[in-house]
This record gives sequence, C-alpha cells and structure tokens, in this order.
Amino acid sequence: MSNNYYIGRNGMEVIDFIEAFDLNFNCGNIVKYIARAGKKDGETRYRALQKAYDYLLREMAKLEGVANAEG
Repeated sequence: MSNNYYIGRNGMEVIDFIEAFDLNFNCGNIVKYIARAGKKDGETRYRALQKAYDYLLREMAKLEGVANAEG
C-alpha cells in the first residue's frame, strides 16, 4: 500500500530506508518529508521541507535535553 511519492528512483521505499537505519520517529519523519518533497499532491516542496525542519528541531531539542541532564 505504498504511494508513489514514497518510492525512490531505485525502487526503494522510504519505510525500508528508515527501518534499515533503525531511525526513531523524528528522524524517520525527517527522511520521509525530504524524500517526498514536491511530489505529494497538494503539498509544496517548501511545506514538506518545513515539516522536515520542524522534526529536526524537535529531535535536536530532545538531544539537547538529554545532554543537559547528563551534565
């Protein structure tokens, strides 16, 4: 049940890449939104990249919190 905007030129699905690299939710979404940027109907390339950026900021904030907690 994949959509064409999740399949790369080589036929690899984004979900397979995410699982192969054991990415967490935020990082998986970053990859997903970058891979489909400009391909999904009704979503501009800019908007998809903005979503990827939002997830990047979330992941960085999470890591920052962990680093601060560790001292």
